[in-house]
Amino acid sequence: MLFNSVVLCLAALAAGAVNAVAGGGTLLTFPTLYVVLGTTAEAARLANCTSTVALVPGALASAWGYRSELGAARRWLIWLTPPSLLGGLAGSALLTELSPDTFKVLVPWLILTAALLFALQPQVSRWTGIGQSHALPSRKTMVAIAAFQFLVSVYGGYFGAGIGILMLSALAMMGLSDIHVMNALKTVLNMFINGVSVVWFIWRGDVEWRYASMMAVAAIIGGYCGARIARRLDRNLVRKGVVAIGFTLAACEFYRQVFRGE
Repeated sequence: MLFNSVVLCLAALAAGAVNAVAGGGTLLTFPTLYVVLGTTAEAARLANCTSTVALVPGALASAWGYRSELGAARRWLIWLTPPSLLGGLAGSALLTELSPDTFKVLVPWLILTAALLFALQPQVSRWTGIGQSHALPSRKTMVAIAAFQFLVSVYGGYFGAGIGILMLSALAMMGLSDIHVMNALKTVLNMFINGVSVVWFIWRGDVEWRYASMMAVAAIIGGYCGARIARRLDRNLVRKGVVAIGFTLAACEFYRQVFRGE
């Protein structure tokens, strides 16, 4: 019991820090919880729900760490909050009603595509002129971005591995260029998505509280420290770190599906 608790807290601590930079903390907490809870089909669903509940406080701590950057993203936040909330609720409902294998095959491809788009964003910006300021694009473009955010949020409520990479990629391609501002916006939107999921999972009784509570404390520490450290690093270094995390997450998912059959 003590060993499991220590391992889960360490996973949550690292996940909170990783989520503050790029996202992907779910890939640390979910498999750890899955093993601890017994590796059954029921354990997989319970691990997914418990992981989400445990990491939300860390997202809140990360958002506080990025509070000075949120001013530049306020208008984006107004546009993207409603689809994030609705998509998160829809994805959470899908998780409790559908087979967990439904979207699993798409996960590594989504993360890999997002990482590639994010890595190429500076070149695309120079070619097209997109991403040179924090000004909002046209209303038509914003509607398209909001629709994409809804789809990302559905995925986030359903599973969410790599959701931060997906959001950063979309923001980079559609107008934002400062990685710290992008991380601030991504962190808050992710908090909204998972916050709705938490309410749904608690209402459904799909949370293992003996682990969720202590993991939440560790995630808060990791999330706040991760955000504070990331803000002090060179923007290009953080961007490279995001890309590296994205490719690593994609590789982990491909490995799990192809070699382990999960």
